[in-house]
Amino acid sequence: MYAPTSPVTGSAQTGFTAPTYTLAADIAPDVNGKQFAVTALGGTQAGVSVHTASSPFTVTFIRPKAFKPLSQVNPVTGKLPFVPKNQWQFIVRKGAVPLAGQSPSTLVVRCELAVPSGADTASPSEIRAALSLLIGTLTQQSAGIGDSLVSGIA
Repeated sequence: MYAPTSPVTGSAQTGFTAPTYTLAADIAPDVNGKQFAVTALGGTQAGVSVHTASSPFTVTFIRPKAFKPLSQVNPVTGKLPFVPKNQWQFIVRKGAVPLAGQSPSTLVVRCELAVPSGADTASPSEIRAALSLLIGTLTQQSAGIGDSLVSGIA
């Protein structure tokens, strides 16, 4: 169950020291979502602002509206003709000023998780391994990814 504990400890970023984010429950734009807004910052994060109506700073987790079941196995081949995917999403929205003196524009980070129907029962450890690798890589490479987004150099 998705229920982040506040404050969330942020991962390393160039110029940030021990970043933390205090969360408050918010209303997600999708009825199947859970959303939290950043109401306070901790550590050193010069130039970072908390959530406001005109400059959002939210994290949203959205589950599928309806879970897709597996189709019947083909009686001749014994194979599944099609394996549908259940789409889950993480979305982070952060207001960012594109030019000094201008209004913020919303930066959007999306992570979509397309889980094959039936895998939750037949191979839950494979799902957990994929998520573990994703989060571990993002955590390990957080500062490098941030540097790339700022410098344009991969």
